[in-house]
Amino acid sequence: MLILSRKIDEILRVGNDVTIKILSIKGSQVRIGIEAPRNVSIHREEVYNRIADEKKDQKPSQASHHAVYEIKQKTS
Repeated sequence: MLILSRKIDEILRVGNDVTIKILSIKGSQVRIGIEAPRNVSIHREEVYNRIADEKKDQKPSQASHHAVYEIKQKTS
């Protein structure tokens, strides 16, 4: 794990396409802004885990339908 210190308005870059900016710090809460291409999914970990669990529980035909729906949403 890479550990970095950043101040408000400082930026991190991940590869060529993802930018993470520190927007504010209030106590133990840090607000960040993320710029990334539309094809890059960004989720809080608890949301990501819930999505993964839902996909695991789906039947194969439902999982395929879900993936198509996600692609249609992203291109709309």
